Amino acid sequence: MIPSIHKQGASTAGLIAYLFGAGRSEEHVDPHLVASFDGLAPDPGRDLGATEDDLQQLLDEPLHLLSEDTRPDKHVWHASVRAAPGDRTLTDAEWADIARRVIAATGIDPGDGAGCRWAAVRHADDHIHLIATLVREDGRKPDHHRSGKRAQAECRRIEADYDLHRVAPGDGTAAKRPTSAERHKAQRQGRDRTAREELRETVRRAAAGTGSEAEFFDRLASAGLLVKRRTAPSGDTLGYTVALPEDRNKDGAPVHYSGSKLAPDLSLPRLRERWTGAPTRPTPAQASRPASARRHATGAVWHAVLLIDHGDDGTVAAQLAAAGEVLDALAKTSAAHTRTQLRQAATAFERAARSHIRAERGQDQALRQAARDLVHSGPALGRGEDGAAGAMLIDMAFFLAVAASAWHARKSHAQQAVAALQAADHLRAAYEAAAAQPMALFQQRGRHMSPPLQHQQAAALRHAVPELADRILAEPGWPALAATLADAQAAGHSPADLLAEATQRRELDSATSISDVLVWRLRRLAQLPADPSSAPVGTVRTGSIQAPAYIAQTTVKPASDNARRR
Repeated sequence: MIPSIHKQGASTAGLIAYLFGAGRSEEHVDPHLVASFDGLAPDPGRDLGATEDDLQQLLDEPLHLLSEDTRPDKHVWHASVRAAPGDRTLTDAEWADIARRVIAATGIDPGDGAGCRWAAVRHADDHIHLIATLVREDGRKPDHHRSGKRAQAECRRIEADYDLHRVAPGDGTAAKRPTSAERHKAQRQGRDRTAREELRETVRRAAAGTGSEAEFFDRLASAGLLVKRRTAPSGDTLGYTVALPEDRNKDGAPVHYSGSKLAPDLSLPRLRERWTGAPTRPTPAQASRPASARRHATGAVWHAVLLIDHGDDGTVAAQLAAAGEVLDALAKTSAAHTRTQLRQAATAFERAARSHIRAERGQDQALRQAARDLVHSGPALGRGEDGAAGAMLIDMAFFLAVAASAWHARKSHAQQAVAALQAADHLRAAYEAAAAQPMALFQQRGRHMSPPLQHQQAAALRHAVPELADRILAEPGWPALAATLADAQAAGHSPADLLAEATQRRELDSATSISDVLVWRLRRLAQLPADPSSAPVGTVRTGSIQAPAYIAQTTVKPASDNARRR
């Protein structure tokens, strides 16, 4: 149940005409009253003998209790209450009860017998509008201070009473929702999303990893948007608006939205904080390839996860904001088979990237650079090193989303905590698609390892993480982890030491497959290729590697001099 308190107005007649009219986009269906202050107000929608003027005169009657000088300039109070997506269709009687409860909770008519006059209008299945005159029957002004928060609190109780979807309480930092008119317009045009939603996503992805204002506006133009800048007499840019070329009003003019109307952090002043507080540099040549950019981003995300777990609030807020840029960049450059889930993950995380805690810019430079490198590396292939490195990054991004949700929950940021978990769900689905091929090859290589080498890696596992060993050895992904441990050993690393480092620095309880997680963590820590075909296990000879003390010497041949020198 989602209440919205709209701006106060000066014309009761004008608002009534809108509520009982066809709507800006012909979206109003069967407008009628469901409740009013006395239950007897005329209904211009269904009563042929009632007019809109009758309802207006009844609601405005208390104004005559005041002199011309003391009447409020804007006496029209307007709110709407909308059911959450997926809720059942409520009856008129149910909406009437909801209207009375919200009106009472906001202080418009608290039930003392002298409240404001009001009416509730329904012209769609999923919401009602509330209209009231802000003069009480006794001539006093109503106490409707903080009516928005009071309406939110009452709607939480209404959800429980009516067994409706529990909407997480907000903190005022969410992006503005599309209006009913915008949604109906999109439906008429056969579009899946409103222009506002499409523009928000396009602008957000254009901003990901940008290093300057000029680069940002160049990206907006390259994305095909119509862009207008608002300038001062000095020529300095004060703000901007964007429009879709095909989105026009009734006069045929493009419908423009300012950045702040798309999302609070897309206003030009907020974007400038990114560019000055955490500037990015041109992408170096070695990071211009998709696989390299993804490996670099994996390291930046891993560091961000640790900061989210242990950093101060300002640092964490900066990490979350920049993590949104990384997800936007990843979605923009993803392979076809992961694109849908990654875009949905980025869209969900957008809500988790903002709160009232101010980000300490400068702490997020590594993530912002990673986002820039991803964009400049271009679209990735879904196979080979590109695909495997992409799976590695998505796996790490999943843990970042889980850590973000836990942090928001500790701060009582309910909407952000839910949004981060939604992003994690999409990232898990994207990971499964991205990792299917490389993991299958890792597992095949692991199953083809010699029994002594398999025993050696199992012993290393039991030595490093005895509390997890039985669970990991029983997982389908264990052969892939065994192959990775063998690769690390061949590269001169201690498998047990790597395992200890990979498991001690971050929890693994939220992982569906611990083996999968450890494969990518170990390959990143040991700087091993992400692609399974790049380092075949067959190159490792068990007789040429020093056997650690925790492995039974009867299963491994004595080590060579070269191995001892390592």
